[in-house]
Amino acid sequence: MAVTQAPAPSSPSPDRTVPSTGTRGKTSKKSPRSRAREFALQGLYQYLVGGNDVAAIDTFTRNLQGFNKANSLFYDTLLRGCIQAHSELDALIAPLLDRPLAQISPIERGCMWLGAYELAHCPDVPWRVALNESIELTKDFGGADGHKYVNAVLSGVAEKTRAAEIAADRGHHS
Repeated sequence: MAVTQAPAPSSPSPDRTVPSTGTRGKTSKKSPRSRAREFALQGLYQYLVGGNDVAAIDTFTRNLQGFNKANSLFYDTLLRGCIQAHSELDALIAPLLDRPLAQISPIERGCMWLGAYELAHCPDVPWRVALNESIELTKDFGGADGHKYVNAVLSGVAEKTRAAEIAADRGHHS
């Protein structure tokens, strides 16, 4: 039986500003939901930096390498939900910041939006998972210590949105 090799991934163009999720080394071990979060982050980056409309972002993102391995329904929920609820998410995040929202990098803001959205609107996602996934995205795509900042902010959001779940969880772990 002949074995065929997949074509080598094309290298990103030097002016590419959005990180590619399809060719990252760790991607093969990621769950479809984790992949959906990565693609949603790319879409949020396009929204925050380029002001692109959600339909154009969605069309572009669905054509990226590796999207077929993502949970597309969860991606839709996150991308469209974050964009529709961006004012609510900013209101949850802003009081916890040590600087104006405009000074937060678009990657870190997108990660905060994703985490805050999951905490506020996805009760099926445990609070620790929502935090961890956003922190991991920030480690992969954000600045050097951005994940620590995202962790601190989203921990505050979790206290506001999931207080009962956190209390019950801490009760089991003490």
